[in-house]
Amino acid sequence: MSQDTKKQRAAAAAVEYVRSGTVIGVGTGSTVNFFIDALAAMQPRIAGAVSSSEASTRRLETLGIPVLDLNSVGGLEVYVDGADEATRELHLIKGGGAALTREKIIAAASQQFVCIVDEAKLVERLGRFPLPVEVIPMARAYVARELVRLGGNPVWREGVVTDNGNHILDVRGLDIVDPVGLECEINQLAGVVTVGLFARRPANVLIIGTDSGVRKLESRGH
Repeated sequence: MSQDTKKQRAAAAAVEYVRSGTVIGVGTGSTVNFFIDALAAMQPRIAGAVSSSEASTRRLETLGIPVLDLNSVGGLEVYVDGADEATRELHLIKGGGAALTREKIIAAASQQFVCIVDEAKLVERLGRFPLPVEVIPMARAYVARELVRLGGNPVWREGVVTDNGNHILDVRGLDIVDPVGLECEINQLAGVVTVGLFARRPANVLIIGTDSGVRKLESRGH
């Protein structure tokens, strides 16, 4: 079975978390694109969406779903997004699409974060996928040196400018034993906008597309 089919399965399963008449948070990436496509059937019943990227905004607007400013809607009931890696503890690495800062803001503002992935993204420990760090351009070299001190091998994602006008460092070689601690430590570096570790605010639900259907992992208390 193709990876795209598994992504489609996870995306379709996430639609059940969308209530009619609500504003939803929508992330970025190939799996999320399948989710946006699946929203087409209920488009008239969706009050609007808060989007994490210009690419997702364009796709939502093509379906006729109003895209709203987070400042104008307050909190969100649900946010649906993908991930580059996920663990059974629902900790994530995100940012392969360079939208990590807006994604982290929307996740923080949402009551429920539903993460959709294909089974290849599920790992025992984060770090095989290079960890994205969004940085203010003038701080790029300084932050890179500090990331080396933390045991990583940062590589500037040349030619990529985020929707916020910043640069991305992809940090290879990290074996992330303490995701929450590392997230806090990197976020404290001067010039870092945010790091693509979603551990302090993990997903509430992880929907995994597999050969046989979907699996769901839920955080305790949800």
